Amino acid sequence: MSVKIYLATEHGLGIIEGSGSKWRGKVQLENENVQCVAVDSNINQLVYCGTFGNGVFRSDDADASWHPCKALANQKVTSLAILGTHDANSPATIYAGTEPSAIYRSVDGGRAWDALPTLVGLPSANEWSFPPRPYTHHVRYMLPDPCFRGRLHAAIEAGALLRSEDGGETWRDRVPGGPMDTHTLAAHKNAPGRLYSAAGDGYFESTDDGDTWRLLEDGLDHHRYCWSIAVSFDDPDTMVMTAARAATTAHTKLLAHSFVYRRSAGEPWRKAMKGIDGSFGRRIGVVARSEVEPGVFYFSSEGEVYRSGNSCLEWQKLTIEYAGSSRIGHAFDIAIVES
Repeated sequence: MSVKIYLATEHGLGIIEGSGSKWRGKVQLENENVQCVAVDSNINQLVYCGTFGNGVFRSDDADASWHPCKALANQKVTSLAILGTHDANSPATIYAGTEPSAIYRSVDGGRAWDALPTLVGLPSANEWSFPPRPYTHHVRYMLPDPCFRGRLHAAIEAGALLRSEDGGETWRDRVPGGPMDTHTLAAHKNAPGRLYSAAGDGYFESTDDGDTWRLLEDGLDHHRYCWSIAVSFDDPDTMVMTAARAATTAHTKLLAHSFVYRRSAGEPWRKAMKGIDGSFGRRIGVVARSEVEPGVFYFSSEGEVYRSGNSCLEWQKLTIEYAGSSRIGHAFDIAIVES
């Protein structure tokens, strides 16, 4: 099986492709600050990138070429989500989250976009603020719920985790006791109602689709600034997450010190660093799961890519051969295509 790994970085879209011990790397959209990447699950050749400043780019041919989706009103795109259909011939719904916080929707592959009803009218909106730019905020992550058609979750950085029951037409504001700074949100098709939130204020879980939340930090030591999470596709009780002590040690290169953790069968979190080249100098990374291989996960940080075949008990660093001089940088987002 061949695997393609897309990595959103500040200096373009990194693409790693291969299997076994043979992996090839390249960088596309090199002049773009790529914040997010999403692949249409029904049409693997259809890929979208969100950039901070130049909107959304679309590839119809598995990244052989790229075309800007020029109709998007706000070009500062911070998150993307795709709500697929059961019919490969029917277009998916594309959501783009922006800074300041707004969500746009396209039902024709990004050619036209509609602005969804304003988020900033919600009661908590006057408290939203992104610490590096405290005068603003953005949609950090969106998750179409895999178990409830039409349900969409949206994480505001920082200040709220929102839920819509109608595809974004109306929104429920944050709930008491829930995460305030969700960076990544996961759900599992075999666990309806269960949500996994990797947040700046800790790791949270819900079993009622976000009505109530529990803070589950046993084993994380002082590393409670959580960033990226992935849940094993065949086991909703096994997950891997990246974490650090604080935002500074997560994102500032000179102070960087971050970790990968795993949790399984309700046990406490445990560090999952075996095979990874150290934690000092490593900014917080991104993780993704295989959609077809049990126990297979991918991790990227500082331009390196790792694979685990045993639910992150051990990692193998991929040896990547590049055709040109460009190299992949530190990743903000990750997407996997398996064929």
